[in-house]
Amino acid sequence: MPLIDTQPGALAKTYARSLIDLAMAQGGRDKVEAVLGQLQDVLELAVSNPRFNEFLASRVVASRDRAQSLRAMFENAVDTLTLNFLLVLNRKGRLGYIIPIVAALDQAVQAAFGRVEVDVFTASPLDSAGLSSVRERLQGSLKREVVVHPYVDGSMIGGVKFRIGDQLVDASVATRLRKLRDRLGNEGAANLRERLDRMFE
Repeated sequence: MPLIDTQPGALAKTYARSLIDLAMAQGGRDKVEAVLGQLQDVLELAVSNPRFNEFLASRVVASRDRAQSLRAMFENAVDTLTLNFLLVLNRKGRLGYIIPIVAALDQAVQAAFGRVEVDVFTASPLDSAGLSSVRERLQGSLKREVVVHPYVDGSMIGGVKFRIGDQLVDASVATRLRKLRDRLGNEGAANLRERLDRMFE
């Protein structure tokens, strides 16, 4: 049974808020972001490694045995708060829900610190100057701290696409050409109808 991948619900948001409160009390924003980063690393490992994924989600593995394995894997490798959070999820039978829980945590951290993560898609890789330029423009538009995740999309001719949460902003050349073609097609048909109407008046 793989990890459950759903949108963050009330339960995931409750765990996320509790973890942020604990991390803020122990070390403020730096602690919150460190714990989030470590949990995202654990999640990335789970997504890329089917055996680890199954280990986290399995109902066959006893909670006590999984706790021992988690300690062996992560003690001295992650923050104590991160490990304790994993152990709590394990004890409550919620490790299988780590994907929506980490997603809820990420959303809560962004909201708390006025930060937004943006996926940026371009036809070819952006250099550091290009990334900085994109980040500055986005921050000017969104009025928030922006974390840019660059991706290369081989299907693009040029231009750029942004994904902010579940919203896609498409300013690619291919999309602009398609819109131009559609507009010309619609306007061309309208012009033809207008000329025919004038001929038969």
